This record gives sequence, C-alpha cells and structure tokens, in this order.
Amino acid sequence: MNPQLLFWVPASLRLSIILIFSGIVGYFFGLSIGLASALVLMIVLIVIQLKYLYQLSGWLDHPDSEKLPDGWGAWTDIFSRLYRLRRDDERNRAELTEWLARFRQAMSLLPDGVVIMDDVLFLEWCNPAAEKHLGLNNGRDKGMRVTNLIRNPDFIDYIILGRYDQPLTLTLKDRKLIVQIIPFENRRQILVTHDATESDRIEMMRRDFIANASHELRTPLTVINGFLEIAQGQPNLDPDVRMSHLNLMIEQGKRMQNLVEDMLTLTRLESIDYPLRPEHVNIGNLLRQILQEAEALSGGRHVISLTVDGPDIQGSTDELRSAFGNLVSNAVRYTPEGGRIDIKWQDAGNGPQFSVKDSGIGIRAEHIVRLTERFYRVDKSRSRETQGTGLGLAIVKHVLLRHGATLVIHSEPEQGSEFLVVFPQAQ
Repeated sequence: MNPQLLFWVPASLRLSIILIFSGIVGYFFGLSIGLASALVLMIVLIVIQLKYLYQLSGWLDHPDSEKLPDGWGAWTDIFSRLYRLRRDDERNRAELTEWLARFRQAMSLLPDGVVIMDDVLFLEWCNPAAEKHLGLNNGRDKGMRVTNLIRNPDFIDYIILGRYDQPLTLTLKDRKLIVQIIPFENRRQILVTHDATESDRIEMMRRDFIANASHELRTPLTVINGFLEIAQGQPNLDPDVRMSHLNLMIEQGKRMQNLVEDMLTLTRLESIDYPLRPEHVNIGNLLRQILQEAEALSGGRHVISLTVDGPDIQGSTDELRSAFGNLVSNAVRYTPEGGRIDIKWQDAGNGPQFSVKDSGIGIRAEHIVRLTERFYRVDKSRSRETQGTGLGLAIVKHVLLRHGATLVIHSEPEQGSEFLVVFPQAQ
C-alpha cells in the first residue's frame, strides 16, 4: 500500500472519530460541552504525539542504550521502520567489522610492509612486515608522524620532494628496502615496503657464479688453445714435447669435464622437477667403495681408517656417494703426506652420523661459514694444485638439504678438520 495512505487514512479516521464523538456530546449536552470534549480529546491526542516524540528523541540520542518504544497509530509504522533500519545498520556494521578483520589479517600475512597514513603522514595502522622493516610499533606509534619515526635522510628527502611515482631504495638495519608512497582517497596515503635483501643477495650470487664459472673454464681452455696453436705452428715439434703437451691438454680437458659435471649436478639437485626418491642405502658397501677411491687418490701417502657402527638409512645412494665422496676426497687433498684420515659412521642416539676427521692444514674460523658457497676457496693457489672444481661442498650442502641432514664443521689452522653430517632419527 502507498505509504502516504498508511499515514493519512488512520489520522483522518482518528480526527473523524473525535468530531463525531464531540458532535454527539454537543447534540445531547449542548454545544459548549461538545466543543470542550473535542478540545480535551485533541489535547490528549497531542500529548500522546508529544510523548512519542520525546521517546524518539531519547532513542536518537542513545540508540545503543535505549530500547526502541512501541508505537500507536502512525507511530507503529515509524518505529517499525526505524527498527528495520537499525537492524540493517547492525548487520552492515557486523559485515564491515568482519571484512575489516579479514582485510587486516590478509595485510598481516603479506611479506611486504603496508603503512596507512593520513594526509599529513600520521600513522594510522601498519602490518607486522612494516614493523619489521621500518622498526615501527602499531600500538605504540599510532598517531605519531611517520617522518619522526623513520629518521633517514633519503626518506625525508623523498617526502619533501613528493615524487611518489618512483620508488625509493633505502638501507635500514642492514636490509635493502624498496619504498613507495601511494596516495588514495582524499586524506589517506599508503606506504609500501619491499625487502629486496634476499633477491639482491641471490642476484649477486648469480653474477658471482657466472663470473667464477667463466674464470674456471677460461684457464683450461687457454691452455688447450695455446698448445693447439703451438702444434699448428710447429708441425715438426719434438715427439716428447708433443706428448707432454697432449698430456697437459687431456688433464685440462678432464678438469673442464669435471667442472661441467659438477655444475649439472648442482642444477639437478636444485631443480623442483627432480624430487628425492628414497631407497634403502647399504651404508657399509657405500663407505667401503668410498674408502677404495680415497686410497687410490692418496696413493699410500696417508693412513686412512673406516669405522661402520650404525644402521642403514633411506635416501639416494648416488647422491650420498657424491656427498660423502666429496668430503673424503677433500680430506685427502688437504692433508699433507703422512697424515691421518678417519672415516666413521655411527648411531649417536639422536640420529646416525657420518664424520670425516683429518690431520690436515685446517681452516680459519672466518672461512668456515662460507665453505659451502659455490667456487669459494680458502686458498686459490692450493685449490689449483689439488684440481678441485670449487663446487664439491656446495653439492654436499644441497644433498644434505634433500635428506634433511645438517653439516657441522670443526677446524683449527694446522690442527686438522672434522666434517660431521647429522641425519634425523627418522631417516
């Protein structure tokens, strides 16, 4: 029905009833009494309306604490519509609160920092990533000016210049941050931070890897090309000299082959398309093979012992042979003649352990943390003498990561080294 009819029809009926009642009273008791009765009824009607107006005013002042009154006549429809509006408002507020909670939860899970500020850079809210990146505290710093919280000259200049279309690169707390301010709405701004420390480190490692790989390949290629040019320019070269050159070229060719094979092994170990397929690994047989290879590499120059006192494990036989073999061959290469190398496999209670202990030249503490980096060498000249590729310990690290194992290194200069591999009990 038309809302106007719902209002005017009952009001007209009430006025008609008052007039009819007053007319009847006037007819029987006289005109003055009829008019008086009409006046009294109108006053009662007005008082009732004023009462509802007063109740409505009180409810509008305190809608949460006051109960919505029950109405009479047209007021029934008015209060009913107000009740529906209040109910819809409460539902909308509940939905908005839920949406805001989900939004803040989503923002809290972002790896990038998000800071919401007003138009004069006063902090309104920030997520945990922003707290970590910028040293903010959402509870303590709320309402404070961001430029007073981030005391960095480059950031202050960025704010003053107002060139927000371009991001700013900052270094805060030994971290490289990419920062950008994005204006939104009329009186709000968002400060977004991205931590580029790890990606920058990976990019540096990539550049170093390419540079080191190129350098490692250049040396044998230079030797081979040099001897080939000699052979081309001197066809009547002495046979003994020619054979010496051929032997050196074969040696350098093997060095390049080993380097390429190690690089391919590393690439395969890092690939997500090459998952670990565990199998039963007979540790005794595996370590006896590695012992034979170590004795052949040593040529009787070292005392090498093997102790196997632990269980077999689940893993990749080929990968573990590569990892254990690299550790043992390094011990042979970096232990002077007459030194001792002890290879052990034992159950330590918290999991099986593989160890290689030598009486070699040892390693200074500042080098230990970088030993598993690709192409990292403690002594480059000695590494060339031992024919290492510089990738052995990097391969060891990735093999152990795939098996859930950890590498612990104990070493002192001139006191020898111990490389300890600890496997989890479940292995």
